[in-house]
Amino acid sequence: MTSLALLYNFRMLGLFMVLPLLALYAIDFEGATPALIGVALGAYGLTQACLQIPFGWLSDRVGRKPVIIGGLLIFALGSAVAALADSIYGIIAGRALQGAGAIASSVMALVADLTRQEQRTKAMAIVGASIGLAFALALVLGPMVAGLGGLEAVFGFTAFLALAGIAIVSWQVPDPPRTGTTHAEVGARRGLMGLSLRNPTLLRLDTGIFALHFILMVSFQVVPGVLESAIGIPRELHWQVYLPVVLLSVLGILPLMRLAEKGGRPHLVFLSCIGLLFLSLALLGLVREPWLFYAALWLFFVGFNYMEAVLPSLVSKAVDPGGKGTALGIFSTSQFLGIFAGGAAGGWVLQHYGVAGVTELCLVVMALWFLIALPVPRAVSETVDGVSLP
Repeated sequence: MTSLALLYNFRMLGLFMVLPLLALYAIDFEGATPALIGVALGAYGLTQACLQIPFGWLSDRVGRKPVIIGGLLIFALGSAVAALADSIYGIIAGRALQGAGAIASSVMALVADLTRQEQRTKAMAIVGASIGLAFALALVLGPMVAGLGGLEAVFGFTAFLALAGIAIVSWQVPDPPRTGTTHAEVGARRGLMGLSLRNPTLLRLDTGIFALHFILMVSFQVVPGVLESAIGIPRELHWQVYLPVVLLSVLGILPLMRLAEKGGRPHLVFLSCIGLLFLSLALLGLVREPWLFYAALWLFFVGFNYMEAVLPSLVSKAVDPGGKGTALGIFSTSQFLGIFAGGAAGGWVLQHYGVAGVTELCLVVMALWFLIALPVPRAVSETVDGVSLP
């Protein structure tokens, strides 16, 4: 599973690297406005959300590896388009093409194909952990690469990562056994979709991942600019802020996990983390003292990384094993929709209402999430409309 985890890491690294950069570098492109930069930031989320299920369906019919290779080629093409762009519209087109290589569901299906049932949870955990690693690496590598050659170098590097991913799939990943999909199985999957969409617990978790990535996209349209203009950190040195903040966030996450698991208070910790994110976003929007800003950024990553790790686990616990794939598919689609909505809405609000408006938007979203999450989660074994979750 190491090769598949590396593949997933490469792809997510390429997507995340522009997160701390677009707000700083794209403003110099022809036609750039904060609103359009926000669209560029979130564009890949929209195409990801639209194409996850079709790509997964196609992989069931023509095979996992051809679809994954095709998706990586699309991602590389989008990176090249963005690297060669001389206007913000070219960057938007490139980002949308990057997202059109929507292979996450196909990669996870391939993991399932290549593992025995008793090994599957561990394999999924390894791939999932690679996402967190990619996020941390992206915040460090992005500013470093951009310091050498701007956005062109960053997008060129992401194209290289995509081509490296194709080599991994072609030469390191074994061919999975082919399995046919019967009409009965298709009908059963449709039934699972309906059950997942009627499950209040799952809907609250889907809302949570939407809100989490919404505020991530919105906040990173402001944080890089504050670091450069207000705190006085040159953009090519931003990695020196992100690296210790992300690494030290582990010190905050571990006590939360211990309290949730061994202390028997998972719901209280969950709500506390939403409150932690609310506080950090308020501070990030208001303070300009360097030490206080760094502390707020640390609090943000404590809350974000805890939620990023816990939310998929809660989804898997809310359904029986037979319904996990469907529930996680809807969950992933909600995540990508949050990325797009956060990018587009955050950019528009920043252009018209400034940093104060962006802060207020984030705080409203967090308050709504808290209210939605407030009810105590139902037991994992609970039913929907009298029918056990599959």
